[in-house]
Amino acid sequence: MQTYVILRRSAWGTPEELGAAAERSRQIADEQMSDDIRWIRSYVLDEVAGAAGTVCVYQASSARAIRDHADRVGMAADEVIPVVDTVVIRPDPEPFASR
Repeated sequence: MQTYVILRRSAWGTPEELGAAAERSRQIADEQMSDDIRWIRSYVLDEVAGAAGTVCVYQASSARAIRDHADRVGMAADEVIPVVDTVVIRPDPEPFASR
């Protein structure tokens, strides 16, 4: 499996929309595509006019599997970028408070 970063710009208007998409994403990955895709983590972005975007880290069998998963969930996959290496300087910070 290859690691990918997926950019989803201004994809959600409310935290509830994002939460529902996250649950669908997890469910489809686990139940329908478990051999092809694995969600690792996401960072929520504060976008224009209060919308939320995300930068998501996945492992997948291919970039096509990432796009297929996004289509099944009904969410954007604006950019799908293969990761060639990881440099960890510090662990991720504690979770941020909801906005």
